[in-house]
Amino acid sequence: MRVVSMFSGGKDSTYALHWAVEKGFDVCCLLTLLPASDESWMFQKSSVNFATYQAAVMGIPLISWRTSGAKNEELKDLEEALLYVKEKGVSGVITGALLSDYQRLNINLIALKAGLKVYSPLWRKDQSRYMFDLIRHGFTFVITSASAYGFPFHLVGKEVVSEEQVEEIVEAALTYGFNPAFEGGEAETFVTFAPLFSRKLRLEGRTVKEGEFRWRYDISRIL
Repeated sequence: MRVVSMFSGGKDSTYALHWAVEKGFDVCCLLTLLPASDESWMFQKSSVNFATYQAAVMGIPLISWRTSGAKNEELKDLEEALLYVKEKGVSGVITGALLSDYQRLNINLIALKAGLKVYSPLWRKDQSRYMFDLIRHGFTFVITSASAYGFPFHLVGKEVVSEEQVEEIVEAALTYGFNPAFEGGEAETFVTFAPLFSRKLRLEGRTVKEGEFRWRYDISRIL
């Protein structure tokens, strides 16, 4: 089946893309929604403008689609984007939806309206186990923002490459009650290597403390 994969550059959309290729889907392109607002309910804002670098090392064309990020308008923008990619002959959409009913329901309804099937391979996957699966499948990623009480903030801007780092995140999540896979918006990520990458990406940037429980990593350059 010829499909488009919704792609933010974070761990979930990259893993979903990996799954689709492994299952034999013909991923003709990636679709990245670029929200103007940090308050988007649907789409990742942090570092998403750098997704072009990941697309390049995977050799998959990327379509960037701007959206205001406003709650109602971004759904209309998504519908327009899916109708646009449908004209390229796709019949399905791959998503990295993990636990958000709001996100999954809206994508499914809009895709149905556009006549596209939806595949969300991570849906309701065990959150902690999934984090370990990422490492075991060869994924590495940088935490680009975090905003949850009890989060190990020293990992912001660091590359997560080991099960020990994941264990630290999972233990903190269990202790303080945030989602270990960040599905509640506790953190955002940027993938630096995955099985589909032809080479590893190296990031340069700086870590910024925005508040007692809010940190971010600003990417300045990717090599």
